[in-house]
Amino acid sequence: MTPSHIDLTHEWYGWRQRGRYLVSDDGQRMTVERLRGLLWRDHNELYLKGLRSRREFEQRRRAAAFQVKVVVVNLADYRHNGLAAS
Repeated sequence: MTPSHIDLTHEWYGWRQRGRYLVSDDGQRMTVERLRGLLWRDHNELYLKGLRSRREFEQRRRAAAFQVKVVVVNLADYRHNGLAAS
């Protein structure tokens, strides 16, 4: 027999299990069926985007976040040619 009141720790601090509900830190209750439904929806949204998993999505997002294009403009050249620098 498992206890029906479990307080979670670390990243889940504030969350707890009360009976058949997972209770968030702000008091929202979630059943197992609801959690399965959210995971199913997340999986299918990733599938439609052509991704196999949440991990692959996070890896692509991190890789895209570091692609930076830097343009260096010499303002003296713009002023010399009569163009306004903005």
